[in-house]
Amino acid sequence: MSIFGNIMSAIFGRAASAAPSTSAGPSTSAAPSASAAPQAQATPSGTAAAKPAAQAKVDVAAVLDGLTKQKKQKLNWRTSIVDLMKLLDLDSSATARKHLAEELHYQGDMKNSAKMNIWLHKQVMIKLAENGGKVPDELKR
Repeated sequence: MSIFGNIMSAIFGRAASAAPSTSAGPSTSAAPSASAAPQAQATPSGTAAAKPAAQAKVDVAAVLDGLTKQKKQKLNWRTSIVDLMKLLDLDSSATARKHLAEELHYQGDMKNSAKMNIWLHKQVMIKLAENGGKVPDELKR
C-alpha cells in the first residue's frame, strides 16, 4: 500500500471502528454481508485507500485529536507532517517522507526538507478532504 494509503487507512479505519453501528434497513440479497467494512477506492493519485462504505465524511480533526489525547508524547499533527505520521504510528523518516513526496508528485527540491514538509502536510490534508475526510479549511491552505 502507498504511504498516503496508509495515512488514510489509519485515520479512516479508526473512524470506522469508533463509529456506532447503525442499521440502514433491510439488506438486499445483492448486497454483501460485510457492507459496513471499508471499501477500497482509487484516489486521484491512483492509490487504493479505505473509504467508509456509507460515504459519510470522516472528521479528520476529531480522529487525530482523539489519538493525540492517547499519546504521552506531545505531537502537533496540525502543522507537522512528521508529528502526523508519528501519531498514526507510521514511519516518519526522511526517506518515508521523500517517498510520500514522490507519490504526491512534489516538484520542489527534496533536499529542502522544511519546504517539502510544509508542502506535504498541506497536500495530505487536501487529499484527505478529497477522499471523504472533513478537514478544517485552515489546514488546507
